[in-house]
Amino acid sequence: MNKRLRLCFAILPALLGSLGSAEDRPIAASDLQSGYHFLSDDLRALQDDELANPGLLWVEQGAALWRQPAGSGHACSDCHHTAADSMRAVATRYPAYDPASRQLINLEQRINLCRTGQQQATALDYESDELLALTAFIAYQSRGLPLQVRIDGPARPFFERGQQHYQQRIGQMNLACSQCHDQNWGQQLFSETISQGHPNAYPIYRLEWQTLGSLHRRLRSCNSGVRAELKPYGDADYVALELYLTW
Repeated sequence: MNKRLRLCFAILPALLGSLGSAEDRPIAASDLQSGYHFLSDDLRALQDDELANPGLLWVEQGAALWRQPAGSGHACSDCHHTAADSMRAVATRYPAYDPASRQLINLEQRINLCRTGQQQATALDYESDELLALTAFIAYQSRGLPLQVRIDGPARPFFERGQQHYQQRIGQMNLACSQCHDQNWGQQLFSETISQGHPNAYPIYRLEWQTLGSLHRRLRSCNSGVRAELKPYGDADYVALELYLTW
């Protein structure tokens, strides 16, 4: 099964299209399963219903923000025109190496770079409704497409950094991401089924949040669950981990 972008209630439908051989992966490509696979029938039905899926409210807000002038008076649509065409497959390539900053950036950070650099507008706060909405709207244009992040060239050190964080035991509970999502996926943890940890659905609407949230919000929740230090939203370690998870 390919890593495909899924819009969740989850916001996005993709599983796998990245570089790297099957033997490099902790889970065989043939066994890869989106988080959608681990949902109950009721939650799948809610996600599939575009009239009931609450995450689509943020997509609609993002569509309005796409056309709304900011900063110097330019809107995203002034440069990129119709999002269905210009933004198709864009979200599948993030996180990506940014030559200008020589850093790895995710889609949220790319949006803010466009705002500050091209629109002369202020950056949107991470986890703000506006940034979540724009991210969801742009990602929505890639629904169903395979993820295709690059992990070679200048992105390689960031990928390895993310892999290290994924495998490192942390917190008072001394647990690593891999222990849940590689070794025990499909098992029950309280009322939830442990997924394989693929981030293709984010930003995502979670019932426990009663709102849309970013992948970094989920990573912070996991850190809290194992009683580890919470890193700031947009932290370089989280972005590196995001690349590894997306691969």
